Order: sequence, then structure tokens, then C-alpha cells
Amino acid sequence: MALSSMTPPSAEADSRAGVRNDFRDLAGLVRRQGLLDRRYGYYAAKISLTALALVGGCVAFVVLGDSWWQLAMAAFFAVLFAQVAFLGHDAGHNQILRTGRANDRLGYGFAAIVGMSYGWWMGKHTRHHASPNHEGDDPDIEIPLLAFTRAQLGDKSGFVHWTTKHQAGLFFPLLLLEGISLHWAGIRAVWRGEVKARRLEAVLLIAHIGGYLGAIFLVMSPPVAIAFIAVHQGLWGVYMGCSFAPGHKGMPTYTDKTKLDFLRKQVLTSRNVRGGPWVDFALGGLNYQIEHHLFPSMPRGNLRRAQPLVREFCVAHEIDYAQCGLLTTYGHVLRHLRDVSAPFRTAK
Repeated sequence: MALSSMTPPSAEADSRAGVRNDFRDLAGLVRRQGLLDRRYGYYAAKISLTALALVGGCVAFVVLGDSWWQLAMAAFFAVLFAQVAFLGHDAGHNQILRTGRANDRLGYGFAAIVGMSYGWWMGKHTRHHASPNHEGDDPDIEIPLLAFTRAQLGDKSGFVHWTTKHQAGLFFPLLLLEGISLHWAGIRAVWRGEVKARRLEAVLLIAHIGGYLGAIFLVMSPPVAIAFIAVHQGLWGVYMGCSFAPGHKGMPTYTDKTKLDFLRKQVLTSRNVRGGPWVDFALGGLNYQIEHHLFPSMPRGNLRRAQPLVREFCVAHEIDYAQCGLLTTYGHVLRHLRDVSAPFRTAK
């Protein structure tokens, strides 16, 4: 190797040190702007309005009674459940209250409303944040019916081979099952003792299932009740999937051979969604995926203010910063799924 192409050891060490200091510099900038400070008033208002909407929805549910108009209420509760889940997500990241224990108490409550296991979700989501889009480590790209990397194609056979082959076209229809999948994964984790507060979670899940099914079949006849459950759970699953998918699906994936510092690992695997306050509300702040992954405990209400600071910092340090509109984002996701599954469609 020519001497001119070699990096002197001291220069290489200085470069690594500079990379390590990049996130420290960005964190200092964000902290000086007060963007990591708690937003108690913001969350008090958001939780109160969500609770008010929940109470109002329950009153309308009872008043409507055994009517096919209840399917409109099912759609309403699908949106409301997603908003409650977003609050549970914020609590899980210690965004709402000062201590982890206080946030966990809120998290268990929010999870009980929507019928999820908080402990199961926390474990899964923590692994995702530690290794986003990392093959073998990120559970969010380990979905049996789909493949997000070519390496995952080798594990597919039978019916799963067929769903993977057509995964781009099946992606949104499969999200109709996401709600049921979230419930079942939590129940299975509690049954197997894979969560810390097993007894508490078991009681909360049983209370949710009993209250949910009891209220529905008490107010409605079986045909309307079954239709209500199908619409509610299906739309809730689609909403949740459409909210979380834009952040990482279709972005680069990595293996153990790839060495990235924390800043680049989080930024290069994440994508932001452009939009105003309505997009912030609809996606629960997940449209600021880059800022959220860099500063998970940052209150949701501060993400919009942090976004231009982070973007300018990334541009100055020549770090790719992905951001596009919502529909464009879904286009990227579907194209990625189609590209990954191409070998299955071209195989003889």
C-alpha cells in the first residue's frame, strides 16, 4: 500500500475522538435551549383532553346502543386508542414526569386502557432504540410474515414465503392484524413470565379484556358487537402501523460488521415526516423520529423546536438527514419491501 494512502495513527485517533464528541456537542446545544426540560403543563392538557374524549366516547357508545352507527364509534375509538398508546410511549421514555417510577405508573395505566403489556412493549422498544435497523438485534425488523433485508429471505418458506413474495402489496392489509398481534404478544409474554410485574400485568390485561368484551356485548347484539370489534381492532392496528413504519422502514439496515457512533447510528437509520401541528398530533410526535431517537426523554412538545437545530447540526457535519412528506414516506417503504422480495418473484 502506498504511504500516501495511509492515515497516521495520531490523525486516525483524532478523527475518532471528533466523531465521539459530535453527539456531546449536539446534546449541549439542545440542553442549553431547555429542550430536555419537562413540560408538565403540556402533558397535563394533553392527558386531560384525551381523558375527556374517552369519557365522551363512552357516553356516546352507551347512548347509541345496539345500532350499526356504532361502527363510526369503532373508528373513533381506534384513533383514541392510538392517542392513548402514544402517551404510553411518552411515559415509557420518561418524558412526562420526573422519575422513572412515576412514568412507569402512568405507562401501566395507559397500556391497560388499550390492552397491551407495558413490560413487554418496554423490553421490545428498548432493544429497538439501542439497535435501530440492526439485523438480529432490532425486533421491529424481525417480523415473521415480512422481510426487511435480503438476509431474512432465507428464513421464509411455505405461506410465509408467499406473504414475503407479495409483501409490498400486502403491507397495509396485514396491518389490519397489528392490533390483535399487539394484544397477543403481551398476553403471551405475561403468560410466560417474561415481564417484571407479571401479576400486575395479568390483572390489568384480564380487566381490560373483561371490561372491553363485557361492555360491547352488553350494549350491542352479537352481529353488531363482532363488527364493532373487527372495525375497531383493524383500524387501530392500521393506525399504529402507519404511525411507526415511516420512521425506519426503507432506511439503511446494518450488521455487526458496521461500526457507527451513536449519533450516526440513530440519524442514518431514521426518517422524519414533514408536516404541521396536525401531523404532530396524528403521528404522536413520531414524525420527529431522528430527534426522538437522539433524545428519547425529550418531551414530545419540544421535538418541533429541536428539529431545525438537529438538522442544521447534521448538515454542518455532513450527516445524511432524511425527511419527506407522509405519502412519499409510504412510497419509500413499499419500494423497499418490493426490492427486498424481488428474488422470490424472479425465482423459477
